[in-house]
Amino acid sequence: MHPNPAFREAARDQNLAFARARGFGVLTVNGGEGPLAAHIPFQLSSDATTAELHLARSNAIVRAGLPAPALLAIVGPDAYVSPDWYGPHDLVPDQVPTWNYVAVHLRGVLEPLPEDALRPHVDALSAEHEARIAGKTPWTSAKMTEGAMPRMMRMILPFRLRITSVDGTWKLNQNKPDAVRARAADALAQGDPGARAIAELMRKLTRD
Repeated sequence: MHPNPAFREAARDQNLAFARARGFGVLTVNGGEGPLAAHIPFQLSSDATTAELHLARSNAIVRAGLPAPALLAIVGPDAYVSPDWYGPHDLVPDQVPTWNYVAVHLRGVLEPLPEDALRPHVDALSAEHEARIAGKTPWTSAKMTEGAMPRMMRMILPFRLRITSVDGTWKLNQNKPDAVRARAADALAQGDPGARAIAELMRKLTRD
């Protein structure tokens, strides 16, 4: 997490809402030969005290001596910011390049779940994300050929992250005056989807 407190003012609920909406992150634990990482979908509990997920049986994290401390990093949009976008040098001198981004870290203890928790987990996970697709009848595992789902599930295992802390960085040029931040946002709004998303978040700071 960025140490500047200007980028760390988001409330816990805002950080959790972002994590819930993304539903995908990088899970890391310490391994015998160094850090281990897995890119995984997850589902936060209603009270955001836990995140349920699954891993392939062959994933090294499965053999990492669980329960163990873990970090789940959830990353949102990001964009390079050119110093030229802040304004003329005589008005905004001696600026340097930077990168704006949104990220939330969920720390806690990763523990295995009993294998009979797997089917409810994968069904709930798919249901949550299918419900977000407009104009489509949600897919369910009931559409699978009999026996296919149990056969595929033999390759994965269920886990739970018991969340002990939530940290977020929303690095959006909060350390710049509104007019300077607005000029940078105007330039970013002409960029790729990530840059446009960052521009909208920067503009929202000024509107709020």
